[in-house]
Order: sequence, then C-alpha cells, then structure tokens
Amino acid sequence: MVQGPALILILLFAIVFIVVATSRYKIHPFIVLLFASYGIGFAVKMDPLLIGSTIRSGFGGILSYIGIVILLGTIIGTILERSGAAIKMAEVVLRTVGEKRPGLAMSLVGYIVSIPVFCDSGFVILNALKKALAKRTKSSSVMMSVALATGLYATHTLVPPTPGPIAAAANLGLGGKLGLVIVFGLGISIITMLAGYFWAIYIGPKFRSSEDDEKLEFTYEEITQKYGQLPSAWKAFAPILIPILLIALGSITNFPTKPFGEGSLFTVLSFFGKPINALMVGFLFSLSLMPQFNKETLTGWLDKGLRDAAIIIMITGAGGALGAMLKATPIGSYLGSTLSEMNISILLPFIIAAALKTAQGSSTVALVTTSALVAPLLSSLGLDSDIGRVLTVMSIGAGAMTVSHANDSFFWVVAEFSGMDVNVAYKSQTMATLIQGLLTITVVAVLAFILL
Repeated sequence: MVQGPALILILLFAIVFIVVATSRYKIHPFIVLLFASYGIGFAVKMDPLLIGSTIRSGFGGILSYIGIVILLGTIIGTILERSGAAIKMAEVVLRTVGEKRPGLAMSLVGYIVSIPVFCDSGFVILNALKKALAKRTKSSSVMMSVALATGLYATHTLVPPTPGPIAAAANLGLGGKLGLVIVFGLGISIITMLAGYFWAIYIGPKFRSSEDDEKLEFTYEEITQKYGQLPSAWKAFAPILIPILLIALGSITNFPTKPFGEGSLFTVLSFFGKPINALMVGFLFSLSLMPQFNKETLTGWLDKGLRDAAIIIMITGAGGALGAMLKATPIGSYLGSTLSEMNISILLPFIIAAALKTAQGSSTVALVTTSALVAPLLSSLGLDSDIGRVLTVMSIGAGAMTVSHANDSFFWVVAEFSGMDVNVAYKSQTMATLIQGLLTITVVAVLAFILL
C-alpha cells in the first residue's frame, strides 16, 4: 500500500471530491460516498479483491445495529407530526413558560420537537402556531422565527434519536452507549438553544418580515382546534421521553459499579436500555396518538416515516462503507500521528464538519461523513475513550450546524415560511447558526480540557 505524505493527499482529494460532487454537481451523497470509498481503495493500492468486501462489510456493519433505530425514530416523528402531538407540546410549553416570553416558548418547543422530528418538518408544523402566537403577544415575527428555528437546530445535530447524531455515534463505536451521547447532547444543546434564543431577542426587533404585516388566517385557538381533539400531554411527550429515559437508565445500569446489582432488575433495565428496544417502546407509546387504527394511519403514516428514513439509512450505510475503507488503509494512523503534533484534537472534527456543512448544506451528510473520516484517528488524537468519543460526536454536531445558508433546505424553509427576504434571513438565521456552532464547540473544547 501507499505510505507517507501521499496518504494525506489522497484523503484531501477524497474530501474535495465529496464537497464538490455534492454541492456543485448535486450528485446524491449516497453515490458520492460510495465512489469516494472505491477511489480511496484504489488510490492507496489496496488489494482489488478486498475493496468490494470492505465496502460491503462497512455498509452492512453500521446498519446492522443502527438501521432499525433510525427507522423507528423517524416513524415516531411522523406520528407526532400527523397526530397533533407537536402542537400539544407547544401548548404545554407555552403554559409553563408564560406568554410574556413567547420567544423562549418557541425555542423550547423547537428543542423538544426536533429530537425525533426533522427540523424542516418541525418548522413547517409549528409555523402557523408561531405566527398566531406572535400576533397574540405582539412580538417580532423575525424574533419568533429565529427562536423556533434555532431551538429546532440545537437538538437536530446533537441529540439522538435524531438520525444524524445516531449515525455519528455508531461510526465512532458508541452504538451501545447512546445513553451517554444523549446525556451530553441534551446538556450541551440547552446552551446551544439559549445562544439562538438570545440572538433572536437581539436581532429580531431590528428587522421586519412580510409576516409582520399580513392578516392572520387562523387564531391561536383555531389552529389548535384544527387538529380536533389534541392528545393529552402525557401521550404527546411519552414517545420521546420514555425512550430517552430507558436508554439513560440502561447506561447507568451498566456502569462498572453496577448500581442496580446484577439480578433481574439489571437484566430488565439493560434490555430496555438498548436503543432498538427503547425506540420500540417509544413506537408502542406513539400508537396511542393515532386517532384510529385504519389504512390511513397504520399504512399511510407509517409508510411516510419509512420513506423519510430510507434516504438517511442509505447515506448512513455509505458513510459506514467510507469509514471501513479508511480503517483498512494506513491513512488513519499516518494522519493521526501527523495531527497529534498540532494539538488541535477535538477541534479537527468540528473543522471538517463545518467545512462539509457550509459547502454542501446537509447537516446529516456532514455528521455521517465526518464521523467516518475521523473514526480511524481517535486513538492518535487522544479521543479513543468513551468520553472522548462522545465529545467527538458533539464536536461534529457543532460543525454540522455551522452554517445554514442558501444551499441548506432548512434555510429556505425558515425564510419562505417566515416571509423573510434573503438578506434578512442571512443576517438573522445564518448568523444564528454561526453563533450556535462556535459557542457549542467552545463548550465542547472546555469539557474536553476538563474531562480528558
């Protein structure tokens, strides 16, 4: 195989190829990642008979324990969308926070809803509610829109069972320790959410959107009633909170100190703490949100969730193939030894993810691709402990939100549904994601300094 500095050139060429092919030529990331995997294999002069099997094992390996988790999480998100549960969550948060802080209410709603629901869908679902609340409280539409968008963005890139963070955790060997990723993700993303909220409070009153002047089509009450009988707060929150609680308990159960012993309780908590089992429990709870069991719900709603998950699963598998190829070559060990002298450790995943996100627009692609690229480097970067791997996921997540602009579908969802012109959207929403990303990596770097 090829050795020495040429390995870095091969890796850089692969990264440039991924960025250019997905951003400029709009080739689907699934195909691009597979071509990159083949290209690296041939470029390092790997035995040609091993290239196909390496790609196959990498693709199947990651999906063998993460594919069903992504499917279940996406189905739960679809049911929350269609049943009005997301609206119920907003209602509960608003009552808790109070109408004097509508921006904070929107940030919190986004923070919760985006854990299982894609942020694009979450914004569309909650947009009418946001507009009605802005009118009711006489708040800036731009402020409310940025608060909701940044709340959604905070958990979208940092907290499983959102597909991107799950895939990144799997690539980095944390498939069995998602509880740790969830705990860190929830804590760090609160800071990320608050950064977006305070920016929204600051920048919102400086601009107007067409939404500020338009006549309200529905009142707040009419929007909530449009869904008919909304589910109870317990039914709305349970499909999200129960799996998170089970996964967290499963992680605690398996601590070396064995806090729950090693008997029946240990077995039960360990079983339900496995992500696939916890998400299945969440799915069962989500069934109670269906207004009735018929073809529309049991086939239509579930089919929508499966179709939404399919693309994510394919990209995740292709990212696993790329990661397997990199692990099978000397690239990881050589690059790791080279970079270890530069002392950028936890910043490297952020830099790569931010470059990919800014260039091609998709946070999920940035999460999957970057985690595959840095997985072979963890040991050389001093990040091969459990905490190091978790913080690497957080670092990648911070990069994957930096920044959202014209090549990101979420940017256009926020701009178009909020009535912002592009200039206002750049100054408010794009700047918000830059601030969120930079603050998040700062928090991650401080945690790495303390914990590693």
